[in-house]
Amino acid sequence: MTDISLYTLIKRNAIVVMKTNFNPTGSWPAVRKIAAIVGMLVASTLCLTAPVLPLSKPVVVSLPAGVTGADIQNALNALPAAGGEIILPAGTITVRQPIVLQRDCETLRGGGTATVLFLADGANCPVIIMGEPVNRPRKTIRHLRVSDLSIDGNRLHQQRELWRLLGEGSEIRNNGITVQAVNDSIIEHVSAARCRSGGVVTTLGVRRLTVRGLDASDNQFDGLACYLTTDSLFTDLFLHDNPGAGISLDLAFNHNVIRHALLAKNDLGIFMRSSRGNQFQDVSIFNSHHYGVFMAHVDQATPHGFCAAPMTECVQNSFTNLTASQCGSAAFRVNNATCVDNVVIGAQFADNVKGGFSLAQPNLVSLQ
Repeated sequence: MTDISLYTLIKRNAIVVMKTNFNPTGSWPAVRKIAAIVGMLVASTLCLTAPVLPLSKPVVVSLPAGVTGADIQNALNALPAAGGEIILPAGTITVRQPIVLQRDCETLRGGGTATVLFLADGANCPVIIMGEPVNRPRKTIRHLRVSDLSIDGNRLHQQRELWRLLGEGSEIRNNGITVQAVNDSIIEHVSAARCRSGGVVTTLGVRRLTVRGLDASDNQFDGLACYLTTDSLFTDLFLHDNPGAGISLDLAFNHNVIRHALLAKNDLGIFMRSSRGNQFQDVSIFNSHHYGVFMAHVDQATPHGFCAAPMTECVQNSFTNLTASQCGSAAFRVNNATCVDNVVIGAQFADNVKGGFSLAQPNLVSLQ
């Protein structure tokens, strides 16, 4: 039966039902019979289920000018169990304790670069935590979003890298955004500058995270650092002027995609250990103080000397359209012979002090 004839048949029977409903002499059993026939026809032909009523719209709360970090946290805490969205005003908002998103389906959205979360002198904490604010998260949080805002970590007026000296939080570093044990979430159109540790850091079981439109600069260590992170996308990145690496990857960074990234004037462009099966696409590295890409394993002491710690080498990573220029050392350094099966496709290296490839032994990288 064609779609047109099916539609005609349903329409014809529906009209009969309507006419019978409004016929004062009509028989209600007949009405029920016709309605049942039409229902069976639709269900059997289209396999339709009963319509699902639309869900209620998520709660959206717009905060006024003059709010503080504590006001933002109170607004997040007041969201219903189903979550919701907190919209921040333009202006500088002082933060004295981390703003924590630790329940599913919470969104924190600013008004663009005009919304600045500024860490107060001596606060010594992350600006935002996505996930449980504990050393070892007990559960995975899903469907979080942070977008359209700027973070100023005020690092010259912070005294330490770790949030708390003892107890819970003592292993959490004072990043612009700390993401831990979070799945299926988004960080979008965010800048993170002058943070005491890293700009944005993911760790402790992050999966299917999208980071899009990140600008990270002048952080104490790295612009973007990712640990224990899988199946995630990092795109449209501008990571620059960080004393550490533009991107630092370690502790099982596996099966992720990094694309459309500009890494400029960092100590290293990309630092990699314990990274497997990742794709780097259209990454440009400019003016690193040392290497463009530095790839290695973790050394561990044994009775016979130092050797690679298991599963800490970099293997099966691919770099497509990688460019590196004006770096203070080689464009691409493979520091250990355990790092194998890595592929570089269409690379362009120019004006690097120690040339293009620097390999611990020949043929560690496949060139295409």
